[in-house]
Amino acid sequence: MTTQPTYAKPLPGTDEDTKPFWAYCKQHELRVQKCTDCGTLHYPPSAICPNCASLKSEWVKLSGKGKVYSFVIVRRRYHPGFAAELPYTVGIIETTEGIRLLSNVIGIKPEEVKIDMPVAVTFEDVTPEFSLFKFKPE
Repeated sequence: MTTQPTYAKPLPGTDEDTKPFWAYCKQHELRVQKCTDCGTLHYPPSAICPNCASLKSEWVKLSGKGKVYSFVIVRRRYHPGFAAELPYTVGIIETTEGIRLLSNVIGIKPEEVKIDMPVAVTFEDVTPEFSLFKFKPE
């Protein structure tokens, strides 16, 4: 019998508001909530619209495309699970729909990442329950 290696990095916490978001990521879909009263897209997931305080929302699929709004290059090991990846890039990605997401920028050397660089979402299946969204150059 073979055992799967365990994922050595921390996973996001989940609650009733975030479970649908991570379920869509597991399906390799990047979705956010859209208020059905005022039309505002919002992230992170919340039961209440941050614009109008409505309790009504639906999950809408994003294009998965955007640009690097800001980024940092991590060169120091803050958790043992990340040691082999040093240095790596953590970016704030502004999607074409205007939502900003914090994630890794992968598939490019950290020193080559630039502000306004076009990126597209990709998913990493890290456990049977979790797929993490990341961005790569487009």
